[in-house]
Amino acid sequence: MASTERSLARRRLLTATAALSGAALLGGAGAAHAAGVRGTAWPAAFPLPDGFQPEGITIGSRPHAYLGSLANGDVHRVSLATGRGSLAVKGLGEGHPTVGLKIDRHHRLFLAGGPSGEIRVADARTGETEQVHATGGVFVNDVILTPGAAWFTDSFAPRLYKLVLGRHGTPQALETVPLSGDWVQGDEFTANGIERTPDGRALLVVDTVADGGGLMRVDPATGVARAVDLGPARLPNGDGLLLLGRILYAVQQRQNAIDVFRLNAAGTRGTAIARITDPRFRIPTTAAAWGDRLYLPNARFDVDPTPATDYDVVAVDRV
Repeated sequence: MASTERSLARRRLLTATAALSGAALLGGAGAAHAAGVRGTAWPAAFPLPDGFQPEGITIGSRPHAYLGSLANGDVHRVSLATGRGSLAVKGLGEGHPTVGLKIDRHHRLFLAGGPSGEIRVADARTGETEQVHATGGVFVNDVILTPGAAWFTDSFAPRLYKLVLGRHGTPQALETVPLSGDWVQGDEFTANGIERTPDGRALLVVDTVADGGGLMRVDPATGVARAVDLGPARLPNGDGLLLLGRILYAVQQRQNAIDVFRLNAAGTRGTAIARITDPRFRIPTTAAAWGDRLYLPNARFDVDPTPATDYDVVAVDRV
């Protein structure tokens, strides 16, 4: 089995083992079932190309979603108004997947390369891949943009990658920031989604191993991690994170759910306030927002992907 297939297959196996326990651990947070999307005639679901194998999604300042392919690294752009899409960035081929991705206000896409160990930067307007950075990492998973950097997680090593951004967000030097403090590194898949704290002073990173699965607040200057107090809630299947104000959405992929927390400003404490579920979920991995909706790609990690496997994106109401 090729290294890319081995790493992705191992991810599917690891997330499957914790699926049932996480739902019980959420406790009495309540549930919010998405029974339709309010206030718009835009499609509440749209298809992706067969065999695409989506994982990450990002939406910028315009109503277009960008999704990355685990199969070959392609980036697909879809109009939220019509559900129609097309190729935005041609990937580098098998062995160079696109896992997490974010777009900035300059239409620049930051792409996490999974087991290739790459960080790639592409122009969403021209489709050109402008930069490829070799991290030497094992599985570059997800990314968040801050005013001075793009931060990436590595799921198999206790470190973050910091791509320093200069004037106008131009990518410059790549740095490695080791994780310490409360960080617990498992033998297998550990770090996943990444966000900023509401006050913008620190980073939030999913640690699927620590205390049965939790959230870490990381000092970006030192890499020191401190566990976020989420009460009885756990994130054993925690994948993508999305922060809107003080509301944090944590996608629990194998549980087909989004757990919703209200954080304090510093991001040291969170209270579970809702769980979003939907019968259309087929192992969603990440979320992006437009208006009163969240958009999530269904990764379908419970099936063996083929060129004919169907994939889609579904929209649900925000809390």
